[in-house]
Amino acid sequence: MEVTATGIEGVLLIKPKVWGDERGYFVETWQRQRYAAEGVALPFVQDNHSMSRRGCLRGLHFQKKHPQGKLVMVSLGQVFDVAVDIRPGSPTFGQWYGTVLSAANQHQLWIAPGLAHGFAVLSDVAHFHYKCTDYYHPEDEGCIRWDDPDLAVDWPVAGPHCSDKDRQGMSFREYCAGCGIVCKICSTPCNGVYLNEKFFWYK
Repeated sequence: MEVTATGIEGVLLIKPKVWGDERGYFVETWQRQRYAAEGVALPFVQDNHSMSRRGCLRGLHFQKKHPQGKLVMVSLGQVFDVAVDIRPGSPTFGQWYGTVLSAANQHQLWIAPGLAHGFAVLSDVAHFHYKCTDYYHPEDEGCIRWDDPDLAVDWPVAGPHCSDKDRQGMSFREYCAGCGIVCKICSTPCNGVYLNEKFFWYK
């Protein structure tokens, strides 16, 4: 398999080897030793499978006290998958990475614990699979709006279908305020710790 760093620590684009012929194909979607050698070493405790229709957008989700690492892929259809760095103190805080995952390319994305995640469906139907490093805790779940202007994720969809919970997600500025982080583009200069060109971190 081929593993590519994305510019955000803990986010890896994984391209498994696919064996195919006129009968179809075979792909190894996870193997503990091989993936651990590439940096995906945390134990998985839960597998999830969702089915979504064209125009559906889920995210941007995270867990506060029980952050989940996720190894995600698509077995049918196509999605635009996004990871957002929301880890206070990270040099790429507030940055995002997006890529197309599809049944055709068989690509995977590893998203380390502490990042927010979401995806938008680009095909009529998409079957999306997650391997997670912590259990789902509904009482611990957080959501940042998919269309937050400070994050400015370049989603390839317009007017997506979202759940009420996702439409009512917090803004990224609200998330930052809860972490003691101030956005330079919307606040007066401060004596905080420099993170990157957009954010200071108050302690």
